[in-house]
Amino acid sequence: MNKRTKSVIQFMVLLGVGILLTWLSLNSVWGERDKILSSFQNADYFWVFISVLISAFSHFLRAYRWNYLLKPAGYSVRTANAIGAVLVGYFANYGLPRMGEITRCTLVTRYDKVPFEVALGTVITERIIDTLLLLVIFVLTLFAQFSELSTLAADYIFTPLTKKFSAMSENPVKLIILICILAAVVIAFFLVRKRISRMLTGKFGNIIKGFGKGLSSVKDIEHKFQFIVLSIAIWASYFYSLYFCLKAFGGTAHLGQSESLVLLLFGTFGVVFSPGGLGAYQAIMFSLLVYTYHVEKISAVAMPWMAWTSQFILIVVLGIISLIVLPIINKNRTADVVS
Repeated sequence: MNKRTKSVIQFMVLLGVGILLTWLSLNSVWGERDKILSSFQNADYFWVFISVLISAFSHFLRAYRWNYLLKPAGYSVRTANAIGAVLVGYFANYGLPRMGEITRCTLVTRYDKVPFEVALGTVITERIIDTLLLLVIFVLTLFAQFSELSTLAADYIFTPLTKKFSAMSENPVKLIILICILAAVVIAFFLVRKRISRMLTGKFGNIIKGFGKGLSSVKDIEHKFQFIVLSIAIWASYFYSLYFCLKAFGGTAHLGQSESLVLLLFGTFGVVFSPGGLGAYQAIMFSLLVYTYHVEKISAVAMPWMAWTSQFILIVVLGIISLIVLPIINKNRTADVVS
């Protein structure tokens, strides 16, 4: 099975998950679809427009920040190319999750001659930084919405785990099988560690070194304070994009910044389950709005779909424009390299 076939299968599986989650999220309210349509018609699109503008600004900030990671590795990307690569990358993620990172790095390798492995290293560094900031958001959310989070943890984590461990203690065979699997993983690692060591030499070793160079660029950033401010501004943009979208619907307009933190935190996780978060994002947001914040179902369906659809349209439009514009603005540079 070649890589293209695997990618198609992966896409179809993830798309299937997205469609299933979409059906599950809409099935319970399908009988009230006229009310949902009316909710869209009566939404305050001024707030949706503000939300989309803030989201677009976050993409510019991410592209602008990228050079802070590339410069310590000895490379830089023109701002226009960085913005285009980021937008095309987001566009690609709607087709196949994480394909956006590959696409983004491929574009700057073509137009700005940044080695692919270095570019990918910096992008993964971005993801690590995003994860750290997501942890900060979690801590802030813990303080702001402790009772809500503790209830969610009890319902979806601690209670199911307790039941599983209780069932396992009653069936020692399952526990023995789990221990054997863990032991096999440890033994396999020690058996192949020499082979891994040999792989880190030669051409593959050079790729790993370039990758590590991109990853380590964060410690060599010249303007660390500006980088931190930009990183915070990116996530603040995500937050306020969602916060203002809540204002577009009467059923969610009363929710404040503390509630928006919870929605941002869990909504972010929804994006990784299906292409662009289709279905997963809406299902998670619907559950939080209805069962945690007791929002009536019509607004709980309409708001997540408005937030997702507005972002989808933004990325599709800007992504396609970037695909058209990037070859044009880099035509002379490409011709100079060829000649």
